[in-house]
Amino acid sequence: MDRSGGPGGGSGDRGQQQQQQQEEGKGPPPPDVPGPEGGPKMGAAPCRRPPLHCNGMRYKLLQEGDIQVCAIRHPRTFLSKILTSKFLRRWEPHHLTLADTGVASATPTGYMENSISYSAIEDVQLLSWENAPKYCLQLTIPGGTVLLQAANSYLRDQWFHSLQWKKKIYKYKKVLSNPSRWEVVLKEIRTLVDMALTSPLQDDSIHQAPLEIVSKLLSENNNLTTQDHESIIVAIAPLLENNHPPPDLCEFFCKHCRERPRSMVVIEVFTPVVQRILKHNMDFGKCPRLRLFTQEYILALNELNAGMEVVKKFIHSMHGPTGQCPHPRVLPNLVAVCLAAIYSCYEEFINSRDNSPSLKEIRNGCQQQCDRKPNLPLRLLHTSPDLVSQEATLTESRLKPVIVTSNEIHVEVERNNTANQKMTANVGNDSEPNLIDCLMVSPTCSTMSIELSAQADRILGCYVEILKMLSDYDDWRPALASLLQPIPFPKEALAHEKFTKELKYVIQRFAEDPRQEVHSCLLSVRAGKDGWFQLYSPGGVACDDDGELFASMVHILMGSCYKTKKFLLSLAENKLGPCMLLALRGNQTMVEILCLMLEYNIIDNNDTQLQIISTLESTDVGKRMYEQLCDRQRELKELQRKGGPTRLTLPSKSTDADLARLLSSGSFGNLENLSLAFTNVTSACAEHLIKLPSLKQLNLWSTQFGDAGLRLLSEHLTMLQVLNLCETPVTDAGLLALSSMKSLCSLNMNSTKLSADTYEDLKAKLPNLKEVDVRYTEAW
Repeated sequence: MDRSGGPGGGSGDRGQQQQQQQEEGKGPPPPDVPGPEGGPKMGAAPCRRPPLHCNGMRYKLLQEGDIQVCAIRHPRTFLSKILTSKFLRRWEPHHLTLADTGVASATPTGYMENSISYSAIEDVQLLSWENAPKYCLQLTIPGGTVLLQAANSYLRDQWFHSLQWKKKIYKYKKVLSNPSRWEVVLKEIRTLVDMALTSPLQDDSIHQAPLEIVSKLLSENNNLTTQDHESIIVAIAPLLENNHPPPDLCEFFCKHCRERPRSMVVIEVFTPVVQRILKHNMDFGKCPRLRLFTQEYILALNELNAGMEVVKKFIHSMHGPTGQCPHPRVLPNLVAVCLAAIYSCYEEFINSRDNSPSLKEIRNGCQQQCDRKPNLPLRLLHTSPDLVSQEATLTESRLKPVIVTSNEIHVEVERNNTANQKMTANVGNDSEPNLIDCLMVSPTCSTMSIELSAQADRILGCYVEILKMLSDYDDWRPALASLLQPIPFPKEALAHEKFTKELKYVIQRFAEDPRQEVHSCLLSVRAGKDGWFQLYSPGGVACDDDGELFASMVHILMGSCYKTKKFLLSLAENKLGPCMLLALRGNQTMVEILCLMLEYNIIDNNDTQLQIISTLESTDVGKRMYEQLCDRQRELKELQRKGGPTRLTLPSKSTDADLARLLSSGSFGNLENLSLAFTNVTSACAEHLIKLPSLKQLNLWSTQFGDAGLRLLSEHLTMLQVLNLCETPVTDAGLLALSSMKSLCSLNMNSTKLSADTYEDLKAKLPNLKEVDVRYTEAW
């Protein structure tokens, strides 16, 4: 019986046999454990070795499998030698499991009645017979040998490498669990890393197992020197190139970043690790210590001499040199790190909130002292008994201010009669008060100042600056705006003047972006939930200017909202005062807003209308635009008075300018049927169509009329009965707006981008719809 030496054997004959068999293409791969001479030198970084296995074969790490087993005891007599010869051996089928401590069978009988510990296995070798080749392994144990026979050579090699790996990992766990001298420990770690890098096994646990061993070693030994820290980090660095560090190892890295932020290890070793985390991590919620490590790494970069310049270069390296970042997970992960870091700056204030009266109780003045938790030194808000009684009765026109001062936070809240009325409306409502209302009751009466520690202030400055950097990338801005909607920051941060002042740059970038998916995120996600538009508008807690940012936001939003009544109504209800003030100062956007409110009859109160007119006439631009409005109104009334034709068809190839010129040249107050089929009109002509009060039938077949025009028509031409949109570029976004046109009885959507879901929604919301054409659409 010829035996070829395994990795555990150290004899020269066995090595020569292995080399000869490898050259002939028969033998097993040579050993993959580096010898004493082949190991890395002390103090040197580990080097990557090519896998030392035949023909580059890769194997998956076995955890369990079926195999034939034969156990042979060491022969002591001539009879026992005969009984243990290969002709009299008995093989047993077993389902073996390679556990962490040893090899066990699912049916512990016969040869495998007792499990075999890895510590008891002296050697693992590959065997073969000349006459009848069998794919066998030999496990040398005290007092005998265990033979394992696989079905083919690949399975045999897979069992061989898996057994070797399990045996070595068990050995390193034992050796590194009781370290004596750190020089020896460091050498063993380097050997372990080198073994993982050169193993032919291809499995996630191959690189994770050494990292977990080192992680456990570091967590149980806190008395290491700084030099030991860096030596261990450098030793395991090759494994971190393609693997996330375990949680305990992340804590070790965080500690190093905090204690030695200027160490070269941070730049040379941690940078590729953090880059991999940001590119490939899918959910920081499952591994929060990865997020914490990334956070500490960025703070360590900020501690270098160049400071934020280094951080800026790192962010640019994550984005890449092109205009489009190739890694979709980078931005969400960076934002998650920023949000967690900013939250940590206000954590003390947030914790104190749990022991303070709730925001609803503060506003309603109904909290009982006996229901509160024990007081903490830091309190966010508090009400006095006389304030409670005054809020309950609402007999006083103005309440005295309540001032609460502590070492960390100063809060001054002053409520006027208007605020009291708002409180009365909310009494009995179990919902949480509006975010902005909790922080601000009147634009000028409420102040809140938060004093952060020096460390928290540095963290806040660093991560707000990163949010600014992210907003400067055009391809990241849409996703960033979406991630910051709804507002993800705690209200303590929104009440902090420094934070909102620094974050204003990001909101300005959103307001300047012409893309609707960006600036639409300035609005709230739903009614009753305030957004950045409310926060930075006059009267909001973050507004620190005279309304310039508010005017910019209104200007860009008016373009995307297509001057809808809904948006104008929200401005009239909540921001009419700031709009009039800015119009009084000559802001052209606000002058246009006030003119549209008058033109669309948004304001019902006569006194308010007169005040708006006075405001418009106080400036040159307002006076000019109001005169134009009056002219349009007179023309409209004259048009309605004169009547005109009931049917009109524009010639093909007509444009928006042609339609505008035609409608302005005559009287069309009685026009009921308008055909623009096969013309070149676009959504821009909707501005003129909505001034036809008697229009009932509109034909837009084969025009460039799109979603924007449909949204405008749906708000003004509610009496339209017949609409032809055949072969127009409208989509679900515009077609859904038709649900408000309850008079529609005939609708042609042939060859449009109509979806089945939108079609079903329209049928449910348009009760008078009788004739529908959806041919050549998804709903057909």
